[in-house]
Amino acid sequence: MSTHADDLKLRLMTIELLRTAKYKRNITYRELASKTGLPVTVLSRYAKGHVLPNTSRAKQLWKVLTKLVGLETELRSRIKFDEDGYFDNTDIIGDFNILQQAANQALANFAGKRVTKVLTAAVDGIPLATMVSNALGVNLVMAKRNKEVGVKAFLEETYVLRGSGVTMTLYIPKDALKKRDSVLVIDDMIKTGETQAALINLVRKARAEMSGVFSLIAVGDEWKKALKLSGDCPVEVITYVKAPYDQSTRY
Repeated sequence: MSTHADDLKLRLMTIELLRTAKYKRNITYRELASKTGLPVTVLSRYAKGHVLPNTSRAKQLWKVLTKLVGLETELRSRIKFDEDGYFDNTDIIGDFNILQQAANQALANFAGKRVTKVLTAAVDGIPLATMVSNALGVNLVMAKRNKEVGVKAFLEETYVLRGSGVTMTLYIPKDALKKRDSVLVIDDMIKTGETQAALINLVRKARAEMSGVFSLIAVGDEWKKALKLSGDCPVEVITYVKAPYDQSTRY
């Protein structure tokens, strides 16, 4: 992806977020100044479009503004666990506004980092991954649970669902990922980390490199052990929620 183009996107998105905070949420410049550490005059020039923040400052502003007007609060308001420790994510992955905001956040988080492909697992990860791949201007690869007719060769990864004894296999066309690719793994939710670990292993089997992992929601923190990523591979999650105390083995 073009670093210059993505940096410009980030700077413009940050201005829109600042305007949302100022004009739609009615947060005063004084409040914004106290939160961002920037002078009122600078924030005013940004909001009025007189000048764009540089990339470094845009990233700084983005992190603060997303907490003020942000997606995290909206996501948390829609997460309601049932008595068995599950929640319905339909209202989240089908909401275009949420997906658009999430795609913008992914762009902000990975701006300047090399990403050539987005990889997700069918089916719930597809809406978010599609929006993110569009925002980044790169192609999307979907790992499926069945081999597609017409594809001659596949890369595959089999894993066991925790606590169930059930095995799952994910398949991607063998030529979908190249050795020169840098891959961003996307999913709507991380629970045990097993699906995401399988996606990461597919990247490794293709001898491509990992550029990061991005998810809307992460449940608990046990999943971190499953990913087995190096410290220089970022994992970005919009909101973390605690797993129901008596249902930890279900995730």
